[in-house]
Amino acid sequence: SGHEALTRSYDAWLGGVRVRDELLAPWPARALAATLDRDSGPYEVGAPLPAGWHWLYFHDPVPASRLGPDGHEARGDFLPDVPLPRRMWAGGRLRFHGELVLGDRARRRSTVERIVRKEGRAGPLVFVTVRHEISGSDGLVVDEEQDIVYRGEATGSANGRSGRPVSWTRPAGAETLEGFVADEVTLFRFSALTFNGHRIHYDHPYATGREGYPGLVVHGPLLALLLMDAATRLRDRPMRSFEYRALAPVFHGEPIELVASAPDPGHDGERQLWAAHSQRGPAMEARFR
Repeated sequence: SGHEALTRSYDAWLGGVRVRDELLAPWPARALAATLDRDSGPYEVGAPLPAGWHWLYFHDPVPASRLGPDGHEARGDFLPDVPLPRRMWAGGRLRFHGELVLGDRARRRSTVERIVRKEGRAGPLVFVTVRHEISGSDGLVVDEEQDIVYRGEATGSANGRSGRPVSWTRPAGAETLEGFVADEVTLFRFSALTFNGHRIHYDHPYATGREGYPGLVVHGPLLALLLMDAATRLRDRPMRSFEYRALAPVFHGEPIELVASAPDPGHDGERQLWAAHSQRGPAMEARFR
């Protein structure tokens, strides 16, 4: 219940650690390139893994008997046993210290860093921040924090399309980089590549019935990867940091635009990016440098 979510102690999960070792095989990178309709040629052993594509690796092989009703790992092991039914990836921050290399062995050390309870407009929220330290053969490469939010039952317009269109005024000088549409096949392939069993991304009756969405939900990490990919192409040197925040859902078949702010030399080269729906405005915002 909402009251229990805000009053329960989660101290037992703080500081919990998981470590996974992985061989960075080229095939998942080639498959993601194909899913995004990109050239899959350069993803060979010895080639650098694009920024953020480590999300294709280090997945916990959770047995079917330990999955919850939403398709995620049942709560209470590594992540806290939050008694709120809906879980989403709310945002995160990444710092890059180098590049991961395909064919290399890598390690991800994950730690539950923070658990914060809040009362939101639509009810109680519990935010869990997990830190991931990704190391390759030359040491730490990516230092990342991911924010996961747990929410109560679906409440109409707070869940997507049924709300009024948002009047979004683009900042002066902002440019559209490209458009993107995620159809059902895109979402299925991305779920498979990231071993993400969350049913809101492929099970239409579950997404629209149990969770109250108007369609299949586009993965937050997919939007973040599209923005990270755009950020990489906008830079003439390696990216140092990238942070992103989910603002609203996008559903299958909906066109979005990737929009970049004008360069601002006064802020250490920092720029903003948005994944924006034409009627409802930004679904995700990001900044990078």
